Amino acid sequence: MPFSCLVLTGLIAAGAALPAAGASGGVPPGDTLTRAGAPAAARGARPRRAAAAAGADAAAARVPGAGRPPDPTVQVGAMNLSLPGLRADMPSSMAPSIQAMQMLPIAGKLGLASRAAGAEARAARADADEAWWEVRAAVARAFYDIYAADRRIAVMERTLRLLGDFRRVAQAMYASGTGRQSDVLRADVDVAKMRAELVRMRAMRASAAARLNGLLDRPADTPIPAVAAPALPDTIPDADTLLAWAEAGRPMLERGRAAVDEARARRALARREIWPDLTVGVQYGQRAGDMGTERMGGAMLGVTLPLYARSRQLRMRDEAAAMERMAAAKLADMRAGVRARIAALVADLARDRELIRLYRTEILPQAAAGVRSALSSYRVGAVDVMTLADAQMTENTYEQELYALQASYGAAVAELETTIGRELPVARPLAEVP
Repeated sequence: MPFSCLVLTGLIAAGAALPAAGASGGVPPGDTLTRAGAPAAARGARPRRAAAAAGADAAAARVPGAGRPPDPTVQVGAMNLSLPGLRADMPSSMAPSIQAMQMLPIAGKLGLASRAAGAEARAARADADEAWWEVRAAVARAFYDIYAADRRIAVMERTLRLLGDFRRVAQAMYASGTGRQSDVLRADVDVAKMRAELVRMRAMRASAAARLNGLLDRPADTPIPAVAAPALPDTIPDADTLLAWAEAGRPMLERGRAAVDEARARRALARREIWPDLTVGVQYGQRAGDMGTERMGGAMLGVTLPLYARSRQLRMRDEAAAMERMAAAKLADMRAGVRARIAALVADLARDRELIRLYRTEILPQAAAGVRSALSSYRVGAVDVMTLADAQMTENTYEQELYALQASYGAAVAELETTIGRELPVARPLAEVP
């Protein structure tokens, strides 16, 4: 057997002995980032969620006051003073004169206003919860981009080492007169292409790390350790179950329902705005008399007059009815969007799961068999060294594609969890590359 064949046999064996980047135990030692840990860090750090939570707190703070009448007014003065000296020396003079007035909305207006404010607070709280799920999905996308990049970089580095060894063998064979110069040139091109792919993949990893740091509200250049492979569900519940979970747990749908409740309360309130509001008041006054201080009191009752009802109160009814229709239409649109997104994600997950199975059980084993076949053929001189290199690169390319599929599957799981507003149960985890 030629020396070059012995060298290549050892190289292929060494390459096969290297652990796959996604295999159990393949994650580099030291600190690792988990899919659960990244969103947990984002829960308290993300400014967007903090802003939404503050908005929810502000809406909740408005609820108690919404059911209270306007503040009373108190007036203090002097009445019926003589001119020009402004003296309280006339029989009808009162100094001081104190008057208190209170407006009282009737026909249940305060209760409806309180109900509308409560619904608005519910919508704001649901909006804050929705912001958290959106942040969680964005964190998961960045996490899985790093996951795929780390494992693809490991495969590329292994491939680059093998290509470098193939190039040295091709150079040795050409120098000894048993090889072709075209093999050397081809090997040089393959090494350069792989280096370029590594540069691109490392840039993609750096970009994903910067996005993840931004989501965690950290400096963009904060180092991100290797990510640990999460346990992903191998089976997904049926669409009807997912829809039921979404209706019960998706904050966006709760926000839509709260908006409908608020619009209904405001419409009922608008229908009662034409009812006059009562105003009650009491008055106290005193003056100096011949027998000493004379004290007087009085009571008042007033109502508002809807003189401009056609252009004000009746138009308020039209506005409130339109707002209720808009809220109902938005909720229907949200539900339609959730149904469509669930169907699309279930189809994507079924596709990725089947492709992962095919890659693990058929494509990668057949590619490995192709490498062994090419090596056997090379030993007897039936193929050249670059054919062997092509077989090895094909296997490594399929391995990279498998990692990309697993990352796509994980990101789709996270997006489906965001769509339904709850985590999916993992009865049986999807196995990684063995």
